[in-house]
Amino acid sequence: MVMDRKEYEELVGKLNYHMDLYYNQDTSEISDYEYDQLMVSLKGIEKEHPEWITPDSPSQKIGGVAKREAGVKVTHDVPMLSIEDVFRKEDVMAWVEKVHAMHPDCTFSVEMKIDGLSATLRYERGEDNKLHLIMCETRGDGLTGEDVTANARVIPDILATIDLPYDSLQVRGEIYMSHEDFERYNENQEKIGKRLAANPRNLAAGTLRQLDAKITRERGLKMFVFNVQKGPEELTTSHCAGLELLADKKVPVVFHRRCKTAAEVMEVIDEIALMRDSLPYDLDGAVVKIDEIRYRNDFPAGSKYSSGHIAYKYPPEERVVVMDDILVDVGRTGKLTFTGVFHDKETGKPAKLCGTSVSRATLHNQDYITEMKIGLGGSYKLFKSGEIIPKLNGCVEEPEQVFTAPAICPVCGSTLVREEDTADIRCVNTACAAQLSRTIAYFASLDCMNIMGLGETLVDALCKEGYLRSYADIYKLKDYRDELIDRGLIGKEKNTDKVLAAIEKSKENEAVRVLTGLGIRNVGKTTAKDIMKHFDSIMELMDATMEKLTAINDIGETTAACITEFFSNVENRAIVGQLQEAGVNLRNKDNGDISDKLSGMTIVVTGTLPTLGRKEVTELIERNGGKCTGSVSKKTTLVVAGEEAGSKLTKAQELGIRVIDEAQLLELIHNNI
Repeated sequence: MVMDRKEYEELVGKLNYHMDLYYNQDTSEISDYEYDQLMVSLKGIEKEHPEWITPDSPSQKIGGVAKREAGVKVTHDVPMLSIEDVFRKEDVMAWVEKVHAMHPDCTFSVEMKIDGLSATLRYERGEDNKLHLIMCETRGDGLTGEDVTANARVIPDILATIDLPYDSLQVRGEIYMSHEDFERYNENQEKIGKRLAANPRNLAAGTLRQLDAKITRERGLKMFVFNVQKGPEELTTSHCAGLELLADKKVPVVFHRRCKTAAEVMEVIDEIALMRDSLPYDLDGAVVKIDEIRYRNDFPAGSKYSSGHIAYKYPPEERVVVMDDILVDVGRTGKLTFTGVFHDKETGKPAKLCGTSVSRATLHNQDYITEMKIGLGGSYKLFKSGEIIPKLNGCVEEPEQVFTAPAICPVCGSTLVREEDTADIRCVNTACAAQLSRTIAYFASLDCMNIMGLGETLVDALCKEGYLRSYADIYKLKDYRDELIDRGLIGKEKNTDKVLAAIEKSKENEAVRVLTGLGIRNVGKTTAKDIMKHFDSIMELMDATMEKLTAINDIGETTAACITEFFSNVENRAIVGQLQEAGVNLRNKDNGDISDKLSGMTIVVTGTLPTLGRKEVTELIERNGGKCTGSVSKKTTLVVAGEEAGSKLTKAQELGIRVIDEAQLLELIHNNI
């Protein structure tokens, strides 16, 4: 392998980057196979140029770093080393024969290599003569990890006590997430419009490092023990015997088979390979261990790797497929999604990968489609990332024409918009059926119309049953009261009346809440407040020009364009008209009290004021051009202090910030003192 020093250093940098993503950021940009091939290249170069190797080379490091924010750092009693990977069965055979050449009586344990994150469990004897869990520690850099015991205690597979009469015990295992829990998490993320997890391994790592154990419990994690790190002789003489004794005590242990010959070892490796598609979790290989633990140190593999172990990594399955169709849909957030439909070029049927039939794959976005030259009739390599998610892996034969996203929404026919500085294309029609329940739920949310009880789940059910087709339909639900009670869609009579009463009450809200609830791009709660200081009503705002909008402080051309585009849509104007007909307030109630006397001021209110509540004083400050914040800093202009003002008052005095009371605030507004 010929490579100069500069190319070598670039490869080192690339591997360090991907190691940081995988071990420290709980994410990845390339497949495990691609990462493994980079590491193989690095080791090949370092074999030719050992003088280039440094202690911080990726080939010399184990895992990542312990994260201080996730737990207390812990030094391992027994280093948590890696296992040396091989990618050819011939290398496994050669290793087994090498071991037998020195120890002909040696046997082996062949085990599943679960794709998760490694952790060590420490147990100590309690007063009841049983072992009790005292710590769970992550691998970290192999020598130092982090204490995640609180989270480990909510993982059902991790036993709080083990009925064994030892003084202490340390076992190592793999914490992982099942396909079912992974899919459940991503379904919920998609439902609430948040980022999806890339794969179960990354999500498992992030879940174990949560600072709130409730989140760990909710997401679901599992564990298999695969090694005794430290313990009595009956657990540390024969590896398989130790695992079987633990299994008898209800400890979940990894699938393992004891083998004598190289042929038996290969047979179990092939058996595990056939099981992969039916397992509820991911595998990234098979591990071969010397069963007689006393023999292991005779076969060192370097400071990074455990002696007496070797891991065979299964090659990724890959097929060539022909693109038949590209489906375009609109997600709940309005973002366009692209799905490729294809057939296996060789068989003409769905592609067979990891034992499953695959005929579709996500195409991400238009930039991805263009870069991959995806179009009807084109041929592409297909593989399964993490043996779950099908992905295209390069163009084999280019199509006659690369696919281009449509200009109008395939669901509602509205013009589509590509978001600035992103690859996302969105339908911005808030009445689009594809995103209807999300937009209506937002309209009813706390920061908008604050309709208690009308959450996303209920909105989704009412949309599916045809009761809600726009924001305005919320105010027609009272006409279906008896029907809703009979069908139990909201609940029994008491709960239904409670929600309907909340809907009626929301008609009295300030117009700024309605504007926020309309979901106009770039118009959140704060921007809506700034805008409504300059208009008597939303009806007046509907006819505002770009010039008038951009004349408002902090309203740029982008936001102004979003507003004018929204209100130029006939359907959006019609919905506003329907809200008005329903009796929803669209006018500023206190426009006469609005001024700019506090313009440019950042004000903190602390303590209990004589006559004004916290909400009232905040609204008063904002109506007069001020900005109300919750913490004191050098940027704070004024602090309005009442009784029991506390630490905010103290900090204001330390920083030399002007402190006034309620009377002085009112005088400041009325007289501009």
